[in-house]
This record gives sequence, structure tokens and C-alpha cells, in this order.
Amino acid sequence: AGLWTVFTLGGVGSKASPQLEQCSPLANQSLLLLLVLANLTDAPDTPNPYRQAIMSFKNTQDNTAFSSSNPHAFQINFNSLYTALCEQQKSDQATLLLYMLLHQNSNVRTYVLARTDIENLV
Repeated sequence: AGLWTVFTLGGVGSKASPQLEQCSPLANQSLLLLLVLANLTDAPDTPNPYRQAIMSFKNTQDNTAFSSSNPHAFQINFNSLYTALCEQQKSDQATLLLYMLLHQNSNVRTYVLARTDIENLV
């Protein structure tokens, strides 16, 4: 019965909880906007700059040289990002962001796989 409710969209994370949206509506709307912008299709002559930024950002604690060749490159603290994603995994938006980051950004994927507390995310 529990598995069936997950398949019929009645499981955990199927709806954004009202409590989650009320405590941080700006964060929720910002995340939705980021997901929409990052998933826009590429123009024939220029790639999507939001997707390029999602694919290329690095950890602020990484000691490798920061490439200035990519105009959309930036750095973010992966530990803070990981903690925020762990806390928000009950929302579909955060899960979709995590999915996108794991599949499109090799830096995030490497960081998450190197963590010893991955059960917090799962």
C-alpha cells in the first residue's frame, strides 16, 4: 500500500508542504525561478547561460585555479549547499535541483560522493 501511494503521487514529497512554503516563500519562489531558467532550451547560436552556470560552478574550498575563460563561472560553499539540500529534501523543487546538480555538475557529484554522511541526503 505504501509503494502504491508513492506511485500515485501520494507519497512523501509529492506536494510542497504549506509549512515549508510559509517559512521561506522567497526562497521557494527563487528556487522555482532558477529551475525554470536553467531548463530553458538553448538558442541555436548561444547556449543557455543559466545552465552553463549550473554546470560549471566550483567549491569555494577547492584550491585549484579558478578558470576565467567561462564567463558564467562562480564559486559557492558546497558544505552549505549540501546542508541546505539535506534539510529541504521533502520538497520536489529541492530534489529536482539536487538531481540536476548531480547529473550536470561534476564538481558537485564528486563532492557528494566523497561525503561520509550521504545517508542524510538519501
